[in-house]
Amino acid sequence: MTTRSAQIESLGQAIWLDAITRSWLGPDGHIAKLIAAHDIYGLTSNPSIFASAIASAPEYAEAVTSLGSNDAATVLWTLMKEDVGAACDLFAPLYAQSNGLHGYCSIEVDPSAAHDADRTVNQARELWTTINRPNLMIKVPSTMEGLVAIETLISEGINVNATLLFSVQRYEALVEAWLRGLETRLAKGLPLDRVASVASFFVSRVDGAVDPLLPEGSPLRGKAAIANARSAYAAFERMRSGERWAALKAAGAMVQRPLWASTSAKNPAYSPVLYVDELIGPDTVNTVPEATLDAIRTHSNPADRLSGSGEDAHATVQELAEAGIDITQIANDLETAGLSAFVTSFDEAIATVAASLPS
Repeated sequence: MTTRSAQIESLGQAIWLDAITRSWLGPDGHIAKLIAAHDIYGLTSNPSIFASAIASAPEYAEAVTSLGSNDAATVLWTLMKEDVGAACDLFAPLYAQSNGLHGYCSIEVDPSAAHDADRTVNQARELWTTINRPNLMIKVPSTMEGLVAIETLISEGINVNATLLFSVQRYEALVEAWLRGLETRLAKGLPLDRVASVASFFVSRVDGAVDPLLPEGSPLRGKAAIANARSAYAAFERMRSGERWAALKAAGAMVQRPLWASTSAKNPAYSPVLYVDELIGPDTVNTVPEATLDAIRTHSNPADRLSGSGEDAHATVQELAEAGIDITQIANDLETAGLSAFVTSFDEAIATVAASLPS
């Protein structure tokens, strides 16, 4: 029986799991079963996910003790590297079978470095070298300084998950940084064929910010996030049909796929697969928590609803503007809040580890 995720994959979108915990990572564990069932094609992690896992999973307490270190941050990074490396190994056969299209696992740089390009680059290099898996992706927040780091990392052949995107304008700036990184690499005669990247565009939080600003019963409620994401995809379609990308593709480059993040429906009035089904289309990824993956199995109606959707999305954005909604400002505010939340989650994960260290 073909899974809904496999049907979605046949339309050009890969479903990734936005969760990780150590007990899932055995050869017969939860992740391996999801891969075998064609339910997931990759995995993402972030400080919040690790904070929750370490706080709730008893197997981490034993791991912390066995490391014999009293430095909580060092222990946390060791645990995260071990877990993401193990996840990469589980996805390695899929990565090989798909010729590098599927099977990626992401680990994020320290979010407190998001406004320091040099520090971000150095830490990304260290993670890439230490974990040492070809299907690893380094998550880098797409702040203005982050874009500088991303361009450098792509030019060095390091896979990048450019995260925390909310605005179309920032996404377009990211695409420029990614293209320049590849062009620098090409000019040096370096191979492009296994330099992978995704652009993580956050979705549901936009409706969470916009809906309360609209009158109750407004037909625009629940529309802003999809329109914003589809507008970004329209920018992707323009890039994909351009001469710069054609030259890089001819040299063997892999396209940077838009990745839809924050796609669980926070509003119980909305379908649990609203931010999945409305954003299915070619050359994309959707990373989902377990609850949304369950909903995909039972509720999803796979079809390409992205291709050519830009014009309607633009019209919706215009209607929102006429209703007094400044999507760009909301996106900027969400980026600031999202980065702050990531830093807080990272600090919480360190505190959790510190509490379990031997006295």
